[in-house]
Amino acid sequence: MRRRAVLAATLCLAVVLSGCSFHKPRLSSPAPSGTGPTGTIDWQSCTAEALKKNSKLPNNLSVQCGTVTVPLDWKTAKDGKATDGKTMSIALMRIRSSAQHDRVGSLLTNPGGPGASGIDFLPFLAGEVPGLLARFDLIGFDPRGVGQSGAVSCIAAADLDANFGYEPDPVSDQSFNGMVNLTRSIDDGCGTKYGEALSLYSTEQAARDMDAIRIALGEGKLNYLGFSYGTLLGAVYAELFPTNIRAMVLDGAVDPTENAVDAAEGQAMGFERAFGNFAAWCSATPAKCPIAPDARAAINNALATARVAPVKGADGRRATAGWVFYAVIATMYSQSSWPYLAQAIANLKKNDAGLVFALADSYAQRDDSGQYTNLFDANSAVNCADSDSYPSVEQIRTLQSQWRTKYPLFGAALAMGLLGCSLWPAKHDPYPVGKAVGAPPIVVVGTKGDPATPYESTAKLATMLGTGQVLTWDGEGHTAYPETACIRNAVEGYLIDLKVPAKDLVCPAK
Repeated sequence: MRRRAVLAATLCLAVVLSGCSFHKPRLSSPAPSGTGPTGTIDWQSCTAEALKKNSKLPNNLSVQCGTVTVPLDWKTAKDGKATDGKTMSIALMRIRSSAQHDRVGSLLTNPGGPGASGIDFLPFLAGEVPGLLARFDLIGFDPRGVGQSGAVSCIAAADLDANFGYEPDPVSDQSFNGMVNLTRSIDDGCGTKYGEALSLYSTEQAARDMDAIRIALGEGKLNYLGFSYGTLLGAVYAELFPTNIRAMVLDGAVDPTENAVDAAEGQAMGFERAFGNFAAWCSATPAKCPIAPDARAAINNALATARVAPVKGADGRRATAGWVFYAVIATMYSQSSWPYLAQAIANLKKNDAGLVFALADSYAQRDDSGQYTNLFDANSAVNCADSDSYPSVEQIRTLQSQWRTKYPLFGAALAMGLLGCSLWPAKHDPYPVGKAVGAPPIVVVGTKGDPATPYESTAKLATMLGTGQVLTWDGEGHTAYPETACIRNAVEGYLIDLKVPAKDLVCPAK
């Protein structure tokens, strides 16, 4: 399977995941450039672990895993060391090709989220990018709070099931208040377990961890490829450590200057646009789309039916409007998923919810036993730490009504998504935002049909950085690299040879 199909649910999981979004930060002073641990990482073979994730990984690749120890709180650290003795281990994976030549260095990668595992991601990426492997060691890491790096775990599987299955647009006061109560219960559970330590999972802390990784790898300058939320992580790093960058590509741009409401509305617009493109494809290719000619009507009807007579799945779950909605969300991340959505909706009419649950579960990272990864726990912790400016419950109720009209399929649900951080019980640690003064050119990639990080954010991020260079893909889905030869050549030419893409280059869809 292609990377975009496999990883559609892990690249950008923002508002629609757990009720959080990207936010406008306060300014803070960066730590001195170059601080952090030094020395060699104790790499151990973990090829078997990588093959469990991607059994088709080329056999000329070697895989090692290791850790880097960082201060639990960089803001109280001195000279890169914890003054209170409290530390955290950041888990890494390195993939290296036996055919590597003229080595450039290590390339640090991040798949997004926040909450997505870079260690889970790397074996899939490595299977798609022989050009990079010829010149770089590829490095994946689990950011703090994610996967193998001190995973945040505070949301029960039953609560996640209830959250995903809940009515995405609760109209009545009773239904709306039910979602408020569920969200408050989830948030309070995280607050009770972790208390003020939740603020330590912020993006700024993770960006400082990245510089510690750079030093531990023995790299004088950072090479970085970040997708989706990984662009925010890269942008914060660039503001903190601009002169420590050799090359940086940010694919699927997040605008760090947006407040929570504007970011959520941007996603509502992006998903509506992507769905319109899906509906147009459905109408134009009815042989491939069993819900043609009017896909929007078919899905609206499926949601309406699910509200009164949800189809029962093989595991006993009922395909409520919530589960159907997340099946739609999941398939907007990649055009290759569109036929599956059409078939899933058609199957509901036959009382078969299997494909709906398969799509929604892939997005939710829910396994056959009903267990989840810690993606949503970490997503909440990071997003809610990152901003101290969220609308009130009353303001969210107003937005829900307004956006239902402006963005009929996705608007109300995206407004509801703001509840998670509105009710968050812990302190916040907003990230710094500003120009990357002294940084080299940073390539910012945008996809015109991107639902989750709308194309409009691309130029905004590039402008904010001050050294950003926009690269556009005239395609569908979330993120662009390595989809076409044009995108691949532009990105790899920059990362390997520092050849900045032509100004305002637009790569065709195919």
